[in-house]
Amino acid sequence: MNQPQGQYPPQQQQGQQPGAFQGQRYPILLSTMNDLPGYEVVRVFGEVFGLTVRSRNMFSTMGAGFKAMAGGELKGLSKLLSDSRHEALGRLSEEAMAFGANAVLALRFDCNEIAQTASEIAAYGTAVYVVPHTQR
Repeated sequence: MNQPQGQYPPQQQQGQQPGAFQGQRYPILLSTMNDLPGYEVVRVFGEVFGLTVRSRNMFSTMGAGFKAMAGGELKGLSKLLSDSRHEALGRLSEEAMAFGANAVLALRFDCNEIAQTASEIAAYGTAVYVVPHTQR
C-alpha cells in the first residue's frame, strides 16, 4: 500500500502516463484497510461504487474452453478480469472525488456472472477525507 504524501488529491506529475499519480495508479488513495496509520479520517462521505459489466468475445470463450481441457492459465480471461477491475477502480475513484473525498477505505470487490455471457465487477468502499495527524 502506498501511503499518501503531500497535498490531496495528489497531482499528476509531468511526464507521467494518464492515471499515474505520485507512483499510484489512481488519483486518490485506495485501501482495503479500515483505517490509515498516521492519518485521521476527518470526514466520512459514505459508500461509493465503481461498476463495469464486460462480455467475453466468442473467440476468447472458445479458446478458453480448449485451454481448460488441457489445463493451465486462461490468459485472455485473466486479462479481461484485470482490465475490468482497473476500470471499476477508476469509476470508484471518480465517484469518491465527486463527493470531495481523497481516499477510499475498506475497499472490496464483488464479481458476478450475468446470463453466462458477461461478468459484472463491482468495487466498493467508504469515501473519506483524511489528513496527516500533524495537520490537525
